[in-house]
Amino acid sequence: MVARVWPLMRFLIKGSVAGGAVYLVYDQELLGPSDKSQAALRKAEEVVPSAMYQFSQYVSEQTGLQIPQLPAPPKMNFTIRESWNSGIITVMSALSVAPAKAREYSRKGWEYVKERTKW
Repeated sequence: MVARVWPLMRFLIKGSVAGGAVYLVYDQELLGPSDKSQAALRKAEEVVPSAMYQFSQYVSEQTGLQIPQLPAPPKMNFTIRESWNSGIITVMSALSVAPAKAREYSRKGWEYVKERTKW
């Protein structure tokens, strides 16, 4: 009985986590303008370390284990918009030179094959 229920429970747990992540992204409007995304990132930088500390204290109280203190997270001071734009520019420039590079590499490959097949 338990062997048949466990795959269903795993599916429901994974679905709940995925659904929660989608809801969180929608609720915090992370797919909207970059200023809201940066505000959410700043809020997470403030909340997550204290939540991790409280959770580690709770686990150590319940289990009696000492959990070592995690190092402080690095400070990230960059704008998401600039990083996104530089990534898009890099990808688009790579796509724009792709036909010329493909032709060049195929020509070099063909010359290599012709050179190796000479008797």
